[in-house]
Amino acid sequence: MSIRQSFLAILDQGACYGYQLRAEFDRRTGSTWPLNIGQIYSTLDRLERDGLVERTEADDSDHVYYAITPTGHDEVAQWLVSPVVRSTAAPRDELAMKLAIAITLPGVDITALIQAQRQATLRNLQELTRAKRAGGDGGAGDDLSWQLVIDSLIFQAEAEVRWLDHSETRLVRAKASGLAEPMPIDETRARRGRPARGGVPIDGKARA
Repeated sequence: MSIRQSFLAILDQGACYGYQLRAEFDRRTGSTWPLNIGQIYSTLDRLERDGLVERTEADDSDHVYYAITPTGHDEVAQWLVSPVVRSTAAPRDELAMKLAIAITLPGVDITALIQAQRQATLRNLQELTRAKRAGGDGGAGDDLSWQLVIDSLIFQAEAEVRWLDHSETRLVRAKASGLAEPMPIDETRARRGRPARGGVPIDGKARA
């Protein structure tokens, strides 16, 4: 999610100092995305650099407040009416990357790997479901925000379980057809153009 725009949206409701801004962010997102204070102030520094917020005088407790500028207000307004565009490129999802590498390695029981991941994801799904039930149906502004976040996490976990089921079925079919084989290092491709000592490629041909 965009921490930058989220901070601006909060500051559009009134000036805040660093710890207050973190508390407001946590309250409005159900404490789902914990932020350290260093991340808070580094983001505020960038917002100030870009002319989106400005510092005010410190209060009696030495709290330095950040207030949104008209330019910052305009960016919030634009953010709120603009859809979130997902990248068409494959995201760097750790689980997808792990499985993609694992199926190319010898001696890896990929079925066991998928089953272990499925069990972990199901446990996470159960914890999220219990948390949602314990939280009730929401109603107040901050409770409703938390419910929306929990619902999103539940849907993501359910989708991950379905993807794991699909991947396991596809893997079984690939093995049966002889398509799921380990990949050795491609020495031909690795050697192509690789410079040897002294800067001369190992094929002995100088490069322009």
